[in-house]
Amino acid sequence: MSTTNGQWYPPEWPERIRLLSAGELTPVAPRRAATVLLLRDGPYGPYGAAGQDAPQDAQDAQGGDGKHTPDEPDAAEQPGTARESAGAPEPAEAAEGPETPPEGLQDAAGEAAGLAVYMLRRRASMAFAGGAYAYPGGAVDPRDERMVTWAGPSRAQWARRLGLDPSEGTQAQAIVCAAVRETFEEAGVLLAGPTPHTVVADTTGDDWEADRAALVARDLSFAEFLDRRGLVLRSDLLSCWARWITPEFEPRRYDTWFFVAALPRGQRTRNASTEADRTVWIRPGDAADGYDRGELLMMPPTIATLRQLTAYGSVADALAAATDRDLTPVLARARVENGELVLSWPGHDEFTKHIPGATGGPSA
Repeated sequence: MSTTNGQWYPPEWPERIRLLSAGELTPVAPRRAATVLLLRDGPYGPYGAAGQDAPQDAQDAQGGDGKHTPDEPDAAEQPGTARESAGAPEPAEAAEGPETPPEGLQDAAGEAAGLAVYMLRRRASMAFAGGAYAYPGGAVDPRDERMVTWAGPSRAQWARRLGLDPSEGTQAQAIVCAAVRETFEEAGVLLAGPTPHTVVADTTGDDWEADRAALVARDLSFAEFLDRRGLVLRSDLLSCWARWITPEFEPRRYDTWFFVAALPRGQRTRNASTEADRTVWIRPGDAADGYDRGELLMMPPTIATLRQLTAYGSVADALAAATDRDLTPVLARARVENGELVLSWPGHDEFTKHIPGATGGPSA
């Protein structure tokens, strides 16, 4: 990790980069994955104090009936525009559970209205990015391709938005399903409802927890879960924000789509993940400041998306901006330059690393 900020930087990376440069390391094929930046509006202290109802314009921005059947074309509705009539952003006081301030932010003062994002801290014992702050998410389960009752843009439309071939609708569904499933598994928030224009209002009962645990254990597929409860997946409540691919020299690789979504009205976040030891609602700027001081550990995609969110004052603004976001995959590159290995992420100069004593040839 850098001594000047919280960039996650495993100590074994330089050697793995050298092996890749020398042709002695074969890159692992990345698994497809999805992660979700849950957003909400309200007055916040430095780490998510209770607040008030979301502004009406944020709720109105998600209007529309969302009545679509699977693969129904609709030129007026494109992936990336999250809309909802019954699941407007939830008031800030709805969140509960062991949400505690990250170290380094306890002394922050003042309270301001605006956008907050839900984050969790991965347990230090985790093999990948232990101790780092991240968003709910995970790898695609092959069973995510099973047909589900679907509301929102068609699977073909989602394929185009995700950078896939329009014929890969099933794969696009799997990525969207993974985003919704992982958010439920890790945060207890479910972007689904009994009709194409509603969202479940409460997922905190024992019966919900039993289903969530079965999903985590892979005893239950997401399609079976939705069918059993008579629920419709609300793909229109998700907007795709970015796409990052784990560097070629990392043994655990993911091709990850980052989505944004508003916390549905009535639902509550909670630390439902065994992989996390802390959760928090936090303003993106406060989280970025903690990273810059070296107090909050984050992977490059996490801090990059946080910095991008600081430009938006509300959930409605962020969701509207997602429509036109560039989803060109970001993949780290390593090259030899003046006897050094230079590790860089195209378009994100702040993450560039210069590693002295390089050997071997260049690698992309």
